[in-house]
Amino acid sequence: MSSDARAVLRRVGLAPKRSFGQNFLVSAHVVESIARACVPDAERGAARVVELGAGTGALTAALAARAAHVVAVERDRDLVPVLRDELAAHGNVTVVEGDAQSVVPRELLGAEPGPRVLAGNLPYQITGRLLELATTHADDLDRVVFMVQLEVAERLAARPGTKAYGALTVFVGAAFEVTKLFDVSPGSFHPPPEVTSAVVALTPRRPRAAAETETFRALVKGAFGARRKTLRNAWSKVAAPDRIAAAAASAGISLDARGETLSVDAFARMASRLDESEDATARRM
Repeated sequence: MSSDARAVLRRVGLAPKRSFGQNFLVSAHVVESIARACVPDAERGAARVVELGAGTGALTAALAARAAHVVAVERDRDLVPVLRDELAAHGNVTVVEGDAQSVVPRELLGAEPGPRVLAGNLPYQITGRLLELATTHADDLDRVVFMVQLEVAERLAARPGTKAYGALTVFVGAAFEVTKLFDVSPGSFHPPPEVTSAVVALTPRRPRAAAETETFRALVKGAFGARRKTLRNAWSKVAAPDRIAAAAASAGISLDARGETLSVDAFARMASRLDESEDATARRM
């Protein structure tokens, strides 16, 4: 069987579906590089991988050559039988027809020992939802390797005080350490997208820098929903001014600063202090 998506699609009489955001990876070098990032040599034969959006199986086959087991998730019902046919020779691959957005990695990976990996070439229109899925299940994973739009990769890996740093950086950074691995040119895909892509590796933070509580979400959204405002103004609707001032002082945060200057840990400290003050107030009542 050919591992080139173009040949596979020609053979079965299918074409990429724009509505599904299908851009199939056709660069063998990039495929192998992603497979190595998902399953380093030290974990060969031990890691278990869930691949979101397996397509025609090019990356799936490369993962199967390195991993103990691969669960390939694909929602395109026209591609599922093709995928099963392409991967029939790999006894360590399970093909699941389903929507990547509803995946529960723990259920798919089971209880067997070994590093647990979530991987995928993410459709651009649902990248945000799949990043949210990864953060939700970070405690059940040892590594996440995603192909995303270059702009998204730069936002994920951004540092405080830079233009790319924003709410997405903080929400993902609360659960993961982010490393941008390499760029991928449009010519590596069929059909070529209009933008450059990049591969990122997300390593779960243990423990998480912050639980994604209502307070944490409100602080982050407030800070980046009004980037030009000082935190004193940006957080004015999060809690009463005296509580904000007391929590900020305890957390070592200047309310004259702007949200884009705060690290993930600073947002976490502020959320924790606010929640503690609310708990203390409730106990006194």
